[in-house]
Amino acid sequence: MILSEKTRAAAAEAERRLAGLFSAIDETARAGTERVLDVFRKERVSESMFMPTTGYGYGDVGRDAIDRIVAGVFGAEAGFMRPALISGTHALTVGLFGLLRPGDVLLSVTGAPYDTLRPVIGMDGADGSGSLADFGVRYAEVPFAPGGGFDWDGIAAALRGEGERVRVVYFQRSKGYLDRPTLRVSEIAEAIRFVRAHAKNAPFFVVDNCYGEFTEETEPCAVGADLIIGSLIKNPGGGMADVGGYLCGTRRAAELAGNRLCCPGVGLDAGASLGQNRNMLRGLFYAPHTVAQALKTAHLAAYLFAEAGFSVNPGPFERRSDIIQTVSLGSPELLCRFCEGIQSASPVDAHVRPVPSPMPGYADEVIMAAGAFVGGASIELSADAPLRPPYTVFLQGGLTYESGRLGVMRAYESVMDAVGAQKNGK
Repeated sequence: MILSEKTRAAAAEAERRLAGLFSAIDETARAGTERVLDVFRKERVSESMFMPTTGYGYGDVGRDAIDRIVAGVFGAEAGFMRPALISGTHALTVGLFGLLRPGDVLLSVTGAPYDTLRPVIGMDGADGSGSLADFGVRYAEVPFAPGGGFDWDGIAAALRGEGERVRVVYFQRSKGYLDRPTLRVSEIAEAIRFVRAHAKNAPFFVVDNCYGEFTEETEPCAVGADLIIGSLIKNPGGGMADVGGYLCGTRRAAELAGNRLCCPGVGLDAGASLGQNRNMLRGLFYAPHTVAQALKTAHLAAYLFAEAGFSVNPGPFERRSDIIQTVSLGSPELLCRFCEGIQSASPVDAHVRPVPSPMPGYADEVIMAAGAFVGGASIELSADAPLRPPYTVFLQGGLTYESGRLGVMRAYESVMDAVGAQKNGK
């Protein structure tokens, strides 16, 4: 791969400076792998669990074991991980429709949700599309405090105002397309305690856990979350799952979500695995290590672009609770150059040039660099961004640090070449 000696030297210096953080990331991966293997051993994972089923899928021992395994790995009473869940948004939709009823209030305490969840909630009003608003569920949100962190007074006021109608308190752990800090598990725990002390009833606590799995040694179920939800083409699929999602939590919350995935009376007792069990289990096994590779890639990007004078979040030496790295590039041209650099180092479609285009569920045009083995898999190295100021790119993933490193170096060189050309008036 053609890279200048200057870029290679900058990456080598970054790695020397980040060595201590890389060691800590590896330690978290070791703990996560041990946790996964303990659960695999308890559930006696064997070749027989990989056999595919069709039709109703009755008697699929692998599917049933996977449900128990994902619950055990995430410290939950119950849960399920199924190929029928096509995305994180789909999994969240199943969970929210499973728990909420007409007249209920869905209260987000982390501000506005990710773009693709807006139509699911019906944030623009009931429109007959089948949103939660169409079924009489009302949405309320409390933005983060101006200085960052939870707005405790705002949350208390919302709980007083909505009273017993608040059935679900919702947390988006990751930043989504917002330039704000990702929530640590300890911060989620503090907020759950606060809500319990101020709520007039006992709401369900739901956490959009996408991008956060295995970045810490504990998951939100351990601190009181009733349901955590995510996608297998992100962290927990380990780059091996072809499709799928998971929902884990208390037995009652998982049961209600399972009824919505299938139907009441059948719940989680059916559902053909269609040959996906092997890849889902293999992905869960790989996940702690793969997430570590993605975290190292993110730290490297943060260091290089911060040194070049760009605003990055998190900073290069900050510990992370998700795999997303943002770089505010300041212009559409530099944003596109960044994504072109990532794409050019991808194992798939490296010859393709990403361009901004409309995307379902997004208000702005979006540019995506994603040369992935699995379509849309953001645990594989990818970069995407809505075309709106301050033209912030969202980088995530990296199946191996070695490949992620090359992608970041290509993006860095592509951007710096453009910056140099601008300075020279070309």
